Amino acid sequence: MSLVSTAELVGTAREKDAAVFAFNVISLEHAEAVAAGAERADVSAVLQISENAVRYHGGRLRPLADAALGVIREARVPLALHLDHVTSVELLRAAPEAGFSSVMFDASKLPYEENVRVTAQAVEWAHARGVWLESELGRVGGKEGEPPLDAHAPGARTDPAEAAAYVGETGVDALAVAVGSSHAMTERSAALDHGLIGRLRDAVPVPLVLHGSSGVPEGELRAAVAAGMRKINVGTALNVAYTAAVRAALAAAPREVDPRRYTRPGRDAMAETVADYLRLLDGV
Repeated sequence: MSLVSTAELVGTAREKDAAVFAFNVISLEHAEAVAAGAERADVSAVLQISENAVRYHGGRLRPLADAALGVIREARVPLALHLDHVTSVELLRAAPEAGFSSVMFDASKLPYEENVRVTAQAVEWAHARGVWLESELGRVGGKEGEPPLDAHAPGARTDPAEAAAYVGETGVDALAVAVGSSHAMTERSAALDHGLIGRLRDAVPVPLVLHGSSGVPEGELRAAVAAGMRKINVGTALNVAYTAAVRAALAAAPREVDPRRYTRPGRDAMAETVADYLRLLDGV
């Protein structure tokens, strides 16, 4: 059986001073592409479904979760299923029954004290049901149509002392931190603060998570893992590959109406993108 827990994959990566990649899934094609890419690279990965993806599917979690689980169970490498950027308590509480071993509960837009309070409640609920819980401190930016946040803006980055206090007060299992990346970047131009990553690694006892990794160049990702990042989230890069392949297929056959003829190359492009990312950290 190829279904494993996110905690297991991240824990193994941490023991090896390595990292696990987590790829965002919006459709069945995304799930198939992540599994195919992981099999090509022969490396484990996490499939993650965001609250935005659930909203895209009419607010129904189970259809996409069931599809992703079906793909995972047929895969030839161990894969995990994670629920990402959850702000809804109702959605959080639907996660265990839907087959998720982990959730990223996102209260990062709230004032610090409120973030601590609601996240601690989420952790207590999740741990009582064996669910691993990730949260975020700092301002990664770029979600839900927002322009990418200036990662150098005052107050944008995660403070190590505050992160240590936050982890102690909430009991989270992993912490997403703001160190220079941003969600929804379509070009790989982000410059990370690797010194800050190292200070955060030393300050908190839990694995660090990098969101917005699609905008981070290869060398920067390798350095981030060497500095202490243990889970690397990728979403937009898959959509860039998929969209480019679909556009090319339709341009080559403008009268085509069978979606299998143009979504197949899109799915294949995403699978190769996944494999490229997984091969990137081989040996790191």
